[in-house]
Amino acid sequence: MAAKVSNFSDLVQRVAASCLLHPLGAGRNGEFAVNGARDEDDFSELELDEPEEEVREEEENGGGGGGIRVREEGSRKEVMEMEMAMWEVFDAVSAMKKAYTGLQKAHSPWDPEKMRAADVAVVGELRKLGVLRERFRRRCSSGGGRSGGGAVVGGMLREVVAPYEATVEELKKEVKAKEVEVDSLKEKLSSFVNGSNGNNAKKSRSISRRKVGCSQLQVVASPAPDLFVATMSQVKEASKSFTSLLLSLMRAAHWDIAAAVHSIEAATVTAITATSINTSSLVTTTQNGNAKYALQSYISSKMFQGFDHETFYMDGSLSSLLNPDQYRRDCFTQYRDMKAMDPAELLGILPTCQFGKFCSNKYLAIVHPKMEESLFGDLDQRRQVLDGNHPRSEFYSQFLGMAKAVWLLHLLAFSLDPTPSQFEATRGAEFHPHYMESVVKFPGVRVPPNQVVRFPVSPGFKLGNGSIIKARVYLVSRD
Repeated sequence: MAAKVSNFSDLVQRVAASCLLHPLGAGRNGEFAVNGARDEDDFSELELDEPEEEVREEEENGGGGGGIRVREEGSRKEVMEMEMAMWEVFDAVSAMKKAYTGLQKAHSPWDPEKMRAADVAVVGELRKLGVLRERFRRRCSSGGGRSGGGAVVGGMLREVVAPYEATVEELKKEVKAKEVEVDSLKEKLSSFVNGSNGNNAKKSRSISRRKVGCSQLQVVASPAPDLFVATMSQVKEASKSFTSLLLSLMRAAHWDIAAAVHSIEAATVTAITATSINTSSLVTTTQNGNAKYALQSYISSKMFQGFDHETFYMDGSLSSLLNPDQYRRDCFTQYRDMKAMDPAELLGILPTCQFGKFCSNKYLAIVHPKMEESLFGDLDQRRQVLDGNHPRSEFYSQFLGMAKAVWLLHLLAFSLDPTPSQFEATRGAEFHPHYMESVVKFPGVRVPPNQVVRFPVSPGFKLGNGSIIKARVYLVSRD
């Protein structure tokens, strides 16, 4: 009996140790069975009862383990799908960066074909990213739980709509500001019309011209002769400014001004024929201290050459004849778009546009290679212009200001119906005060008699409403 008790105590100790070391003892019951087999027959019932309990525990544990395996397989599948989605995102971002690099390269130098292809590529990659984003959102909304799906979708909708709502509010504010501006302009227009019908009509027109000439912010509804007159005044001022800079560069280089004018005319025989100016007249004028007018005459003849053609004869376009109404509207639209632009910034973006070609042609016609080399010591600016670029120098910037003024005047001329007719005084012609304006100031108000044109300085225009923009001339005595 004592032996049985000791064996029983030993059995209890082994079972307790096994349970402590192996809480889930399924699959390890062989040791317990073997130990039980070593006991005596008195404990056979205990040995038979234990396996049945262990079998039930195995069934319970086995069922739970299967659920864990299913969940583990599901989580692994989700991780794999997420990794695939991330790889797609990385590929799309890489392609987007490559497309954007191509877009930047197409900007400088400007290439319309490459620009168009790069733009299509960038838009395509953005659409791919948009598809991936929507796929991810749909997955989150479907897998985020039944109760929270509606909230997730609502949050996404709010996130998408919020930027558009802010944009709409900004546009509403801009519309209100434009309405206020339109009302103000209507009031100014009505006051101008009322004033022009009274005794102060001439004074009101002069005020209107000053406003058009000085204000870059005023909205111009349609082309008008007064606007053409104001723009012609800007051309005169820009021409004077460029001529003054040219003369200052000559004096800084210790030039003989008479020889400089002679060099310009000798290098451009075509200009002599076109303007009926000979070298001796220009030298005499220079010796009298009026070289600026001789240079203005030369520059003006070059800038206005081809003014009567819609593209300055840069191509054979006939749009003004084939569809005149549409062409007039297009010219005035270009005028309004370009009026407030900095010509240097515009040509930095579109160096080979029509205005860019106009500037290149006129610069090469005005500035002879010998002249540029004498002024600056090299032909760097000329090389840049020949390569289709536009220098950033002060001299070329001043030239661009004059070129822009002439280009705007040309756009306005082809916006008006009928187009203003250009005229120019010829050398030796008698002075006519109705069509000519002397650049030389005489004592008193009137020009003395027996004055004839030595050379024209700038052309004149006759507008459709009968207004005359006088041609500027340099006068000398007939005697």
